[in-house]
Amino acid sequence: MCVLVARTGGVRLKPARKSAEDVLRELVQSSAIAIHSTPALVGSVETAAAKDDKKRKEKGDRPLRRKSGLIALPGSEVRKSLQLAPWHLLHNLAHALSLSRQGAGRGLAEHWGSLKYSQALTSVPETYIRLSSEGKGIARYYKQLQSRELAQGFALALARHVLGQRHPDHFVSIVSADIVIRAGWPKRSLGYPYQPDFFAEVWKPGEPSLVYSMGIKGNHGRGSDSYKQLAACSAHVEAMHIGTWGQAPCFIFSTEFSAEGPVTTHCLHTSGEGGRPPALPEYPLKNLDNAAEDANIMPGVQPPSEGDEVPDSEPGFHVQFQRYPWFHHVLARTATAGVAAFAGDGDAIAQYLTTRQGSKRYTAGLAHPTTGSVKDAAYELLGIPFVGTDHVFRLNDKRVEAFSGVAQDLFALLSPQAKDKRPLPGRVEQYRREIYDRRGTWPVQIWDEKWEGPVSVHEDGTVLAIRLLRL
Repeated sequence: MCVLVARTGGVRLKPARKSAEDVLRELVQSSAIAIHSTPALVGSVETAAAKDDKKRKEKGDRPLRRKSGLIALPGSEVRKSLQLAPWHLLHNLAHALSLSRQGAGRGLAEHWGSLKYSQALTSVPETYIRLSSEGKGIARYYKQLQSRELAQGFALALARHVLGQRHPDHFVSIVSADIVIRAGWPKRSLGYPYQPDFFAEVWKPGEPSLVYSMGIKGNHGRGSDSYKQLAACSAHVEAMHIGTWGQAPCFIFSTEFSAEGPVTTHCLHTSGEGGRPPALPEYPLKNLDNAAEDANIMPGVQPPSEGDEVPDSEPGFHVQFQRYPWFHHVLARTATAGVAAFAGDGDAIAQYLTTRQGSKRYTAGLAHPTTGSVKDAAYELLGIPFVGTDHVFRLNDKRVEAFSGVAQDLFALLSPQAKDKRPLPGRVEQYRREIYDRRGTWPVQIWDEKWEGPVSVHEDGTVLAIRLLRL
């Protein structure tokens, strides 16, 4: 359906605004994600990095230290197209935003920011996901925000897909790198502006985790813009070293939101087990049920010695072997805080964060009046009871209700209470054992007939759902 719009020199057709019902139905239509990861891409990124370093030298600046050994993803990991619905992508973005501290909600309502992209993508079966006319028709300033945030949704979905194939007997948790770094490096990196965007923790209960650093960017330009962004991302991931120098694995992503073609995610990676230091008896893992503490680690990455000479440290962040139990502890509890955020329970979130990570921002006494998120709702979705929080907003011609939450039995582990209703410390160890054991058992369908709307469930027990508001 189209409407006529008067215009000097003639008449043009303008697509009519979709009904809210049509928007909800389109959110569950799956399409493939276009993935570009080839040896030619490696060469293009190396060329872009060399040009950038040349410009830096001409300005008198030092060339950036970048991740070496970047390669294309193995064909076996990308040969089978990743099929996703827009609602799944928005669930991934909601995870990315849940502890971002970038919105007016000051944490509790951050994940609702994903809902502003409910009409930004179009998905048609047998084709690739593209920007919709709504997604294309935004002001230039908002395009930068859109490309940055939506790129996170695409990149994290691809990272989960690849790591799930690469480590089928492990669980994958995504954690904001900035929140983790706050807990360990009070001076950050002394003005060095590079750090990863996210960590992917690949874990089994009771074992050291393998940690991937991830750099993520997005643009509305061309492939050449993505080459430059990937070159920049290589500096971001190189800023974090875990264990042995240069051995930690990583992913770098740049998602291109073309006005003409499909949304394309360009990706490179490095392999390696350096992100998982060996289990050393002198540095045992910590009990994840105990509160994590802030550390005071001096910024800097220590290159390996050459002979008797110890080289000067480089800018960045280095998790040495003796610090790994602390790092593992903070990673796991920060990931748990992100899950609790989906339930809208500020006190539950706060117990899993350290002071420098902002635990006081989430306590009831300091809740911001515009958080718009409090654990006060419960629904059964796809046959599973969830507890969480809801949010009402207008979608074109109708008011709609969004719900985010955590499986009820899992949330009881994250926020347990005594018989007299006193809060008890969360049981992170048991929660992680439960979600590890339930891998592959969660519903894959994305429309709940009883709920009458899209529903996305992740293996960490979180849910994101939306429907027309029932009055």
